[in-house]
Amino acid sequence: MTEHTPHAAVQSHLLLLGLRASGKTTIARIIASQADLPFIDIDEHTLRDLGVSTVAQAWETLGEPAFRAAETTALARAISAPDPSVIALGGGTPTAPGAADILREARARHSVFLIYLRLDPDTLRERLASQPDDPNRPALTGAGAHDEIRQIFNQRDHLYRDLADLIIERATTPEQDASNILSVWRSQTQ
Repeated sequence: MTEHTPHAAVQSHLLLLGLRASGKTTIARIIASQADLPFIDIDEHTLRDLGVSTVAQAWETLGEPAFRAAETTALARAISAPDPSVIALGGGTPTAPGAADILREARARHSVFLIYLRLDPDTLRERLASQPDDPNRPALTGAGAHDEIRQIFNQRDHLYRDLADLIIERATTPEQDASNILSVWRSQTQ
């Protein structure tokens, strides 16, 4: 059994970023549980703020710009909390207007530690293909969520690499990834 260090041992928020199906939410939940810290899902907070139940509904009724603006607001609110938490960003959160600047500023203040779960497009496509259509994963390019992943990867990879304190390129199990990330985070923030 893993010994858990109390959350006072870390001084920053841990943020997981990556493309859809990279495991952000799953791994963030495990880390939060292991570290006995609050878990925040930026997509959930954004949807609640907008009063809708799915990302697809938000995009259809309010438009992508309204969703992205709410996403930036949810991000800013989450990382401004004084106590550390584990935060799963939405796949496109860093691309929302102003979000990358918020992340860079928080990183410069050492109030966040960013992990990029960087999986290759083929692995992401396989993961997406094994999942039923998810209303929280609307198509971004019109090509369909499964077919557009390489294009989205190529558009976002440089930004995500630039923002990250640590890049995880080869996923193991979610539990092992969570344990590895938690160890690195603790060592970097003490």
